[in-house]
Amino acid sequence: MKRFKEQIIILNLIIKKPTSLASLIIVVCFVVVGLTAPLIVPYSEDAWGLTYNVEKRFLPPSLEHPFGTDALGRDMLSRVLLGSSFSLVIAAGVIGLSLIIGIPVGVAAGYHGGRIGTILMRITDMFLAFPPLLLAIVFAATLGRGLLNLIIALAISWWPWYARLVYVQTNTVKNMPYIDSAKIAGLSSFKIMTKHVIPNALTPTLVQAALDTGSAILEAAGLSFIGVGVKPPTPEWGLLVSEGWQSINYAWWIAFFPGLAILITVVGFNLFSDALRESADPRIRRTILMRLGIKQ
Repeated sequence: MKRFKEQIIILNLIIKKPTSLASLIIVVCFVVVGLTAPLIVPYSEDAWGLTYNVEKRFLPPSLEHPFGTDALGRDMLSRVLLGSSFSLVIAAGVIGLSLIIGIPVGVAAGYHGGRIGTILMRITDMFLAFPPLLLAIVFAATLGRGLLNLIIALAISWWPWYARLVYVQTNTVKNMPYIDSAKIAGLSSFKIMTKHVIPNALTPTLVQAALDTGSAILEAAGLSFIGVGVKPPTPEWGLLVSEGWQSINYAWWIAFFPGLAILITVVGFNLFSDALRESADPRIRRTILMRLGIKQ
């Protein structure tokens, strides 16, 4: 009941603030469009890059083609809509895989400490020594172009940040009285970590994951733009911008609309993560609720 009440308060907080509400709408629209894009695209074959319409090359935006057409005569609206599905898959894959690797490493290092913690954190620091984007470029170029390889390359460069964040939270949580009570009760280290440590160390991690969702979309687009991401004719937004850049002087719409989609989506996730951070911090949440006149 208490958790449900907190969720209602968080929802009220998001709805009352225009920027938070706008970010929520953007995030929901992105997820809905990403899940349904293969079913709602006006030109399915154009969306998947299976056609070549010579007579429709470089058509400007019109009622028939609101986003215009590209160098192969394919409908850009269909390709941008389908691109949201690939961006959603990339974001979910990168964040999910990073959490799967980072959370166990951070919890094990923070809870056990000693030699185990030192070894795990030194491995983590070794990855943190390199700029994440540069590391992602190296792995993407090594693995080769492809959707799965792109997800793996980004996840390899991102998991250390989650491991370090969870490590810090675990060091705080493991010294709490209820952890000592669990040890006295005879619970195994595995049960303590899974039932007590991880749930109480996840809040800042999930907020960071929400923030990183936009960054994952942006960095994936950047890797595709420079030619080490997905393969053509996959309608990933970064690849669409790369293809349109070659004809930017006389067909601006090819690069403009996928670039606009990236901008709106990334800004939406960044604002949404700020709203989550404010709602997760009791002091910030209490101050904002008092200012908005909402009873807690």
